[in-house]
Amino acid sequence: MILAGSIVGSGELIATTRTGAEANFSFLWLILLGCIVKVFTQIELARYAISSGKTTLVMLNDVPGPKVRGGNLIIWFWFLIFVATLAQQGGIVGGVGQALAISAPLTEQGKSYNEALDNKVNLQVSKNLLAAYEAERLESTPEKTTAIKQKIAELEKVVADQKAEAKSNDPVVWATILTIVACILLVWGNFNFIEKFCMFLVCAFTLVTIFNLIALQAKAEWAVTMKEFIGGMSFGMPEVSDAEKAAGKSPLGTALATFGIIGVGASELIAYPYWCLEKGYGKYIGPHENTDTWLGRAKGWMKVMQFDAWGSMIVYTFCTLAFYLLGAAILGRTGMVPEGSEMIRTLSVMYEPVFGKSAQSIFLIGAFAVLFSTFYVAIAAQSRLFVDVTSLLGFQKLPDEATRYRRIKVCNVVFALVSLLFFIFVSKPVLLVLISGVMQSLMLPLLGGSVLYFRYKKTDRRLLPGRIWDTMLWVSFLCFAVVGTYLLSDKLTKFFAG
Repeated sequence: MILAGSIVGSGELIATTRTGAEANFSFLWLILLGCIVKVFTQIELARYAISSGKTTLVMLNDVPGPKVRGGNLIIWFWFLIFVATLAQQGGIVGGVGQALAISAPLTEQGKSYNEALDNKVNLQVSKNLLAAYEAERLESTPEKTTAIKQKIAELEKVVADQKAEAKSNDPVVWATILTIVACILLVWGNFNFIEKFCMFLVCAFTLVTIFNLIALQAKAEWAVTMKEFIGGMSFGMPEVSDAEKAAGKSPLGTALATFGIIGVGASELIAYPYWCLEKGYGKYIGPHENTDTWLGRAKGWMKVMQFDAWGSMIVYTFCTLAFYLLGAAILGRTGMVPEGSEMIRTLSVMYEPVFGKSAQSIFLIGAFAVLFSTFYVAIAAQSRLFVDVTSLLGFQKLPDEATRYRRIKVCNVVFALVSLLFFIFVSKPVLLVLISGVMQSLMLPLLGGSVLYFRYKKTDRRLLPGRIWDTMLWVSFLCFAVVGTYLLSDKLTKFFAG
């Protein structure tokens, strides 16, 4: 379940809501598929890892193919994923910095900037709401239309009169403070604490988000209708106007990038066996033996592992669907797209119909909880992977476990700081998250193919699953292949065309 602390984060809070804002309800089926289909690959990777005692990257390097300096194609492509994942963590820590800069500005300039940006965002929300009323995307009355027009007139006067405030550095300062805190916690390295802390934070915000969606159904103008829900599950595509295409809007591209990081993304699929080994599944089973005693231990701990994986899948699926439906119902209907320095403010709009003036405070607390826990757990995972792969390729030697853990702690600090630098120099959290999503979507077919190789060539035959499970492994691989092929073709076409 520690995995939930990592995966209910940027993919759900940022990328999924962005997809809902761009595509409305059309890609509900794709979001649900992205959550469910990966769990079969996740469990199969963990099955081979805890029965063999091998870490993920060692396993992946066993897949046949040409090698350079001892590493195959999958291992070297992982390095690209690694850099993209650090960029994603930069987007995440930047989102946390934005949340704290709004709720607790550190300077007078920060307070003034927050007030100016609040007015600007409120004006945009009001204009988009009026447009939704006039286009009949939302139900309205003459009184509501008149009230929103008066509010727009008042906000336009306020925005016109206010001075142009220079951009505040408060988000960067907060992001720096939180990175230092994360470094201290990561060096401490008490993963029992991490698991409990992350579970509490994720579950609390998940419950608030699901409650928000349920309560939204009591408001006729915002409720998700059965027609919209069925339409979202009908394997359809959103309509994109010529003007939207010219502006660079690509709901399908956003959705497929989101596919790579929602639920169990490629990075989490690779990291999960490490947590399985460190939690004790592999150690309790012991080295591989051709004995009934070993087989009994292996089957018993496999059941525990599967319970862990399916339990986390239920958590992140409910959370992801809630974020998507909120993004479609509120952001999509009002034409709000979360991006740039306004990302956190725009996302908080999803909570306003239910929580009113308290919405921003509730959302800021939740955003901090989910994003910080994601940053915390993901950096710890990437450090383990990096130490593992550099040892595998011969760049360093690890004579014992104590040396390995010391180097992991050094990497924790270095990678947390590198992620912070990504945010400082790019300052576009949504872009950083979606770039990582594209790279992880491209990695998924390689992981799906590797799992099939393990299933048919490497896994102890006494532990093999049944035919239904095998079928789902093939379905997972085909889904990954379609998504990866489309994204690769799309990006190459745009690259050579531009």
